[in-house]
Amino acid sequence: MRGPRKWDWTAIVLMSPAMAIFLGLLVMPILVVLVLSFGERAEAGGYQAAFTLAQYANLPARWAAFRNTLTLAPLGTALCLLAAYPLAYYLAVKVSARSRLLLLILVIVPFWTSFLIRTYAWIFILGGKGLPVLLDMIGIPDVRLINTPFAVLVGIVYGYLPLMVFPIFVSLERLDKRLLEASDDLGASPSRTFLQITLPLSAPGAVTGCMLVFILLMGEYLIPALLGGGKVFFIGNALVDLFLQSRNWPFGSAVAVSLVIIMLVTVTVYLRVTLKNRNMRDQALV
Repeated sequence: MRGPRKWDWTAIVLMSPAMAIFLGLLVMPILVVLVLSFGERAEAGGYQAAFTLAQYANLPARWAAFRNTLTLAPLGTALCLLAAYPLAYYLAVKVSARSRLLLLILVIVPFWTSFLIRTYAWIFILGGKGLPVLLDMIGIPDVRLINTPFAVLVGIVYGYLPLMVFPIFVSLERLDKRLLEASDDLGASPSRTFLQITLPLSAPGAVTGCMLVFILLMGEYLIPALLGGGKVFFIGNALVDLFLQSRNWPFGSAVAVSLVIIMLVTVTVYLRVTLKNRNMRDQALV
């Protein structure tokens, strides 16, 4: 018969700083926002203590921000995936080890400069003195690129492409090249080898990259603000307006809680799919 379980005080002491940071920087702010979401806006702005669901009932008033976010965030994630996978495949499979390091450095070079400055550069490129001038020279006049969903998607792909490339690259780099050689020896075509071996084995990296980019895009503020010009609002832009401009903290908190719920649902689905795929892979190996 086992005796009473003893506490592992060493583990508790080592985990205490991390738990304190977790509770202080993540859990507590979420709890504060949750409490504020049930309050009312004071006459002078801010928060007034109350218990009402009126803020949640008023969420359709910000439907445009939710619609833009839930449309452009998945679309931007898909475009990042389409652009990142061929690049990651080329870096992991086709390039020599010596050239790979240099190319990987080139992928992360944009992170060496301010994201704000890089986004401002796109304002010039897509603005009236950039690409529209070139399009006008070849006979395509009056093309508006800036302050459109297209401009926001360009900024998303440019800004988040490296975050999609690296998880896929890691999965492809770990790929057992002997499987590809065996497939070739058995007479499989390159396309069949890719679809039946490379793509399934690299799927975890692609899913991880998609989740990373999608979660960050759900709270994106800078790209829609600069390239959308106030015409393409994301939830992040709505939160800034509600907290800083309108000073409607309860409604802003209700919007923030709704965003957190969407994130939790997304992460839960991701974890369930990942766990299911892992179990299926383990059963196949057995």
